[in-house]
Amino acid sequence: MKEAKLSIHPSFVISQIERELFGSFCEHMGRSIYTGIYEPGHPTADEQGFRKDVISLVRELNIPIVRYPGGNFVSGYNWRDGIGPKESRPVRLDFAWRAKETNQVGTNEFMDYCKKVGTKPMLAVNLGTGTPMDAANLVEYCNIESGTALADLRVSHGWKKPHDVKVWCLGNEMDGHWQIGHMTRRNTAQRPARLPKLMRQVDHSIKLVACGSSARTQPTYPEWDRTVLEYMYDHVDYISIHQYVGNHDNDTANYLGCTNPFEAYIKEVAATIDYVKAKRRSKKNIYISFDEWNVWYRERGGDASFVEGPRQLEDIYNLEDALVWV
Repeated sequence: MKEAKLSIHPSFVISQIERELFGSFCEHMGRSIYTGIYEPGHPTADEQGFRKDVISLVRELNIPIVRYPGGNFVSGYNWRDGIGPKESRPVRLDFAWRAKETNQVGTNEFMDYCKKVGTKPMLAVNLGTGTPMDAANLVEYCNIESGTALADLRVSHGWKKPHDVKVWCLGNEMDGHWQIGHMTRRNTAQRPARLPKLMRQVDHSIKLVACGSSARTQPTYPEWDRTVLEYMYDHVDYISIHQYVGNHDNDTANYLGCTNPFEAYIKEVAATIDYVKAKRRSKKNIYISFDEWNVWYRERGGDASFVEGPRQLEDIYNLEDALVWV
């Protein structure tokens, strides 16, 4: 048996690690929001209804950025439902997770939550049932100081200063058959092509994430990514990739190596970016936004029959799951 050796030296540096690599994700799904971070009746709830015990634990993680409000949820979400007086907000059916959405937590509340836990927001816009103008209007509501209809509307809601959101996701997993408003790769590239132009007309400083393949196993991968980039290369800054893993075969040794394909996934998407860059004779660099990943395989149910804050997809993790990401 050969002896394995590991050499660690401070001079062995490839490059600086971007802080955003350690970002997180918060979706209106199950109990993630309601009774998760927000529970007005909880003994530790603050004046806005956010749980201070959760805030304390999240602050310890020192998370640099949080993606919100989804996830599958965003493809059917009207951001206007989550602003204004809480007593006037509509209760909607959430078709992504078959739950009731009370809209008691919306854009402004989430911005305050980010400040409480010491992180920055990464907002996703609706490409399922939404329009490019809906997305541009949300940028105006969030990032313009005052003097326009939507900026003044935010001020009237009690948030005088703009939220200054810098990173925006253009949809979520639109190649997935499960997605509200599922599109072909050509449609998802052509339709959102107007999106970054409108959003950047509102705020030139924002960074945009194109919607890449939802998984390496998708039948349209990597053609989806190539097509999206060919249409949107000049207008976006990142393309997203997502990946979930699990010990489906109860094989610990194999499970602990299940993240190895991530390297291939990243290299393949990077090669796709390079191909489009060369084809367009571009000097611009597009980067990868690995903005959804986790252990997820035990709990796969999702039919909540339209109840409020249902228990959904709540895995009980063990040490083996934690070691996968070490």
